[in-house]
Amino acid sequence: MPVVASDLVSNSVFFAAMQENARQMTAQFAENPRLSSIFASQQRWLMGQLGLSLHYRCADPGKGLYAGRFVANAVEYGIASRNTAGAFVKEMLAYRFARAADNPPDHRMRPLEPTDVAVQSVVKWLCTHLAILDMLDSGKRAVALAENPALFARLQPVIAQGILENHAVRNPGETFNLFTWANSGGVVMDCLIALIRDFDPDAPRIRIGPISSAEICQRYRISKTHLKRLMDKAAEMGSLGHDTAAGKNMLWLSQGFVREYRTYQAEKFAIIDAAFHALAAPEETADNPAVNRLSAVP
Repeated sequence: MPVVASDLVSNSVFFAAMQENARQMTAQFAENPRLSSIFASQQRWLMGQLGLSLHYRCADPGKGLYAGRFVANAVEYGIASRNTAGAFVKEMLAYRFARAADNPPDHRMRPLEPTDVAVQSVVKWLCTHLAILDMLDSGKRAVALAENPALFARLQPVIAQGILENHAVRNPGETFNLFTWANSGGVVMDCLIALIRDFDPDAPRIRIGPISSAEICQRYRISKTHLKRLMDKAAEMGSLGHDTAAGKNMLWLSQGFVREYRTYQAEKFAIIDAAFHALAAPEETADNPAVNRLSAVP
């Protein structure tokens, strides 16, 4: 059975796995900051997922990644305005993350397609998430994708649709939205979550220790002014703050902020796992007791 988001939210094992995912996401950003920074906001990440899903549906009649269809879908899903979505398409072409297809089925309309570098970045994102799910139940999802790369083309449209239609993923909370809709705000949030050492689910505040704003700005390509604006706004919301202990300025996150992050991650992982079970492993997981192990973990 696929994992259930509500079970993940309150699960201590998932919290540790979620932190590992946050560390993996920040590491992937550091590996290719130029590519990662382009998609380092919720809006742009959603548009990237939408574009890929349209591309992988090209085998269906009347489907495929066309600029006009992409813009219309972006507006329909409430991701972006027509102008913003259109500018995103032009930017992807300019940065060579997308290109015109060589052999269009209809020469009057030339579809677009993602370049290898763009596809591989999302393949790596998905493989990381499957590996995190494997941590929870000793599964072999990541191995299945590695052994059958063509599986990605089947999984991605289903995952993208699940994400685009899930309110809890799109709007998990006010503080989460503050960070994730800002350029590089999402990876900064991942960094903060990864720094939690001792998590107490009953504590109103979770101390993560001193941080270096200069290092965060340099590592995640965010200006000092922009980072300060994010942190100040979050502080006004009561979502984070500083305590002075032993002469050090110790940053803390509110329990509500962490809960928003956990809710988002739980919903996202549940969508990914449901897609995998539906398309990749309906037989092998049906009789595998490991998939039910998570519910028994406190």
